[in-house]
Amino acid sequence: MPRTHATAKDRSAVRTLLRLWPYVHPIRTRLFSAAFVAVVASCLGLVIPLVLKWMVDGPVAGRDPGGVWLGALALLLLGIAEAVLFGFRRWLVARPLAGVEAAMRADLYRHLQRLPVAFHDRWPSGQLLSRATSDLMLLRMFLAFPLTFLLVNATTILVGIVILLAQQWTLGLVLLTPIVPMVILCWLFESRYSIVARQAQDQVGDLTTVVEESVLGIRIIKGFGRHRSQARAFRELSQRLRGTELGKARLLAGIWALITAIPELAIGAALVLGTVQVADGELSAGTLVAFLSTALALRWPVDSIGFLLALSQEAATATERYFEVMDAKEESDAFAQALPSAKTRLAPAETGPSAEVRVVPAETGPSGAAGLAFEGVIFRYPDAPADSTPVLARIDLRVRPGETMALVGGTGSGKTTLTALVPRLHEVTEGRITLDGEDIAAMPRERLRELVSVAFEEPTLFSASVGENVLMGTGESAGEAELERALDIAQAGFVGSLPQGFDTQVGEQGLSLSGGQRQRLALARAVVGRPRFLVLDDPLSALDVHTEALVEAALRRVLEDTTALVVAHRPSTVMLADRVALLSQGRIAAVGTHQELLRTNAEYAWLMSGVEAGAEEGVR
Repeated sequence: MPRTHATAKDRSAVRTLLRLWPYVHPIRTRLFSAAFVAVVASCLGLVIPLVLKWMVDGPVAGRDPGGVWLGALALLLLGIAEAVLFGFRRWLVARPLAGVEAAMRADLYRHLQRLPVAFHDRWPSGQLLSRATSDLMLLRMFLAFPLTFLLVNATTILVGIVILLAQQWTLGLVLLTPIVPMVILCWLFESRYSIVARQAQDQVGDLTTVVEESVLGIRIIKGFGRHRSQARAFRELSQRLRGTELGKARLLAGIWALITAIPELAIGAALVLGTVQVADGELSAGTLVAFLSTALALRWPVDSIGFLLALSQEAATATERYFEVMDAKEESDAFAQALPSAKTRLAPAETGPSAEVRVVPAETGPSGAAGLAFEGVIFRYPDAPADSTPVLARIDLRVRPGETMALVGGTGSGKTTLTALVPRLHEVTEGRITLDGEDIAAMPRERLRELVSVAFEEPTLFSASVGENVLMGTGESAGEAELERALDIAQAGFVGSLPQGFDTQVGEQGLSLSGGQRQRLALARAVVGRPRFLVLDDPLSALDVHTEALVEAALRRVLEDTTALVVAHRPSTVMLADRVALLSQGRIAAVGTHQELLRTNAEYAWLMSGVEAGAEEGVR
């Protein structure tokens, strides 16, 4: 789950921002060059008071118009040079920083594809979306402006202080008196603002989630007339975010007011003291003008401290949120080596969810045979306590080569979970699964998913053409012949009547198609690559009776050449299978043919007649 904002107090902003260095490293030369140019440009502004001092004490006091014009020309050239240098700085960093943002976004997307399904089950999609958009935009802004100007302004202030002390050290000390209270104020502001900034960015993620769910579920919202309740939920989240943003604004306004007011008081005191010294002849008018001009030139570097700290805190929060996702552990192909029990199987002596689990070495023989085999498989979801009742307990099941096994069970018995273990969408907790005798945990995922093809009960289509959606189930070399064969098997002849045929865009989630059409395309995607192993999770549930019969007839031809595990809820789907396995309370209760189980197993007979034995508790 995403971390709570309370942890913002426990992290260092500097340490967090240093994690960006691998992305910044390739453009470090441009960033350092841009910082140097900005420092030079800012320090040019401090030369202006020195020119003013020369003009007041020289040409103005001596009534020399030529000297005044010369001084004015020098001031003009300094201003132009400062503007050109700042523009050059912007040019230096614009393109590289856009590349940094693009690289971070690409890395985040690539990482999300490699994270296990359990991660995506826990994280709201809106939180991930906000990290890929608004958070990365904040980081680009930080690298472009606050990061540079924290250095530039600090350097400008130090150089300015040296100039002030050199001009009149007594007045310089007056201007230095606010340093201690301002440091304390900045420290207090940073610690409080970091918490509020984290809250605001997390709330943006929550709001994004609500918007995304409302758009994807618009048919449900309209169908049940829930637009008012959804609008109310959105308004409540918006008001909460508004309150947090106002809290940020109050903190920023307070620190900015204090940082502006305190130096102004010091400048006022220095002005009074300096005027007295000029009247007493202890200080020249030009020196006083130069001193005050230098002090005023330092106003923006000092006043901007609060603003730059705020942006830096928001960037640190965005960095923290980004790396919360990037630090999540990816799926590993070395799972079998990391999990000792993956190469062992359970002793068959114990039964019952509370029985002690005894692990013994895997035997040779059946475990090395061809086909699909589950050997002592136990599964708990990653966030479940270690002593909780497993979702699947001691699954021992073998599907022979070329055989179709139907998996039947009541709602919540664990059928979908069991099928998700075959392509390793989830990792087994204990035991192992083998394909032709080879432990899937020891296989590279790419090879495993070339061998195993899946079709889920809820078909998911992407914003792409019909052909692109179907051909996701095979390699890039697949052509139109394979596509037509797969569509024929799935009885997806409706594709020919679509406006652009195979090239018709199906729209987001495929919602421009009916449920049955989406399911047929998902089935075509599963069979297009002629997989050796096929896992189907009730793939015909959205079809009408006549279409289902046609699809089943075509599917029988495919199942003759593959080893298949099919989740079935209806007798017509069960009839596709050679044998049937009954899953009850996370265990295989019986295995046999359809007719055998009808005669010998009461629970199976109830399920096939439309009466479930009861929903099991505590099983997902």
